[in-house]
Amino acid sequence: MRAIVYDAVGAAPRVAVVPEPACPADGAVIEVRATGLCRSDWHAWRGHDPVPLPHIPGHEFAGEVVAVGPSVRGFSLGDRVTAPFVNGCGRCEFCVNGQAQICPDQTQPGFTHPGSFAERVVVRAADTNLVRLPDSVSFVAAAALGCRFATAFRALTGHGPVPDDAVVAVHGCGGVGLSAIMIATALGLKVLAVDPSPAANSMAASLGAVIVHQIDQEAHIAIDAYGSAATAEASVRALRRGGRHVQVGLMLGADARAPLPWDLVVARELHVVGSHGMAAADYPPMVDLVARGRLDPGRLVGSTIPLEAAGVALTTMDSPIPGHAGMVVAVRD
Repeated sequence: MRAIVYDAVGAAPRVAVVPEPACPADGAVIEVRATGLCRSDWHAWRGHDPVPLPHIPGHEFAGEVVAVGPSVRGFSLGDRVTAPFVNGCGRCEFCVNGQAQICPDQTQPGFTHPGSFAERVVVRAADTNLVRLPDSVSFVAAAALGCRFATAFRALTGHGPVPDDAVVAVHGCGGVGLSAIMIATALGLKVLAVDPSPAANSMAASLGAVIVHQIDQEAHIAIDAYGSAATAEASVRALRRGGRHVQVGLMLGADARAPLPWDLVVARELHVVGSHGMAAADYPPMVDLVARGRLDPGRLVGSTIPLEAAGVALTTMDSPIPGHAGMVVAVRD
């Protein structure tokens, strides 16, 4: 099959012919119809998140099942599916309790094994990790769900109550941030957004966010959707007393040890939580909202490109402030 491959950290990705993936006994092979380009893919390509080399990136995808292992019970050939970027083992206590996103034996297509910048991709523990797609949800929209949208959905709704009059602060209006804005506004919440990119701010405003330069003690919930020492601290400082900071953006390198204003955390009884994707078990309510038109992840797709162009598009993420807004999704006819 054809795939996008890079041979070394930072090496130019290329289109290559690689062996067909083998189907695990408990897994499935998915014919990729659409796959998103995410900043996490860029982090791996740049060596911030080690991956086996040579490597096929890609972890946000949707397509059709073309092979299933003999122990798979819930899916069959031809099913339209997507999957979270975190795939649980299906056996541990966390997976059994529906928390596959923190499985200690998790796998991640595009990181621990070959990803979806290819004609086909493997999903292990298929009964735990695959998500069936209604016909009304397009492959492009579904590819926008797998990492950033699902992560934002759980970051906003999965860590405690959300007051009806909540103010939500979003630092970083990339894919996760824009997803959080769409979800929050669909819930009728006020959203304040901060980003240095004019294009990102324009899209955030079109989704209902109020664009500001700084947020000070107003938010019930603050989401760092970028991932840096500066945005994490700003997110905590944006909270009202008793508020909740949700760290979604990856904190890598020196930022992984970034300090927070713990005096405020203690004095104002702030809540600080991490959020790592969303398990397939939690997808149905989100997918139902998409199918009923309450949420439209397709609006977050800024452009679609051919799969063959995904490697070049990945290299353009070197710019910290992209010239475009919204997600990029690579598609196959």
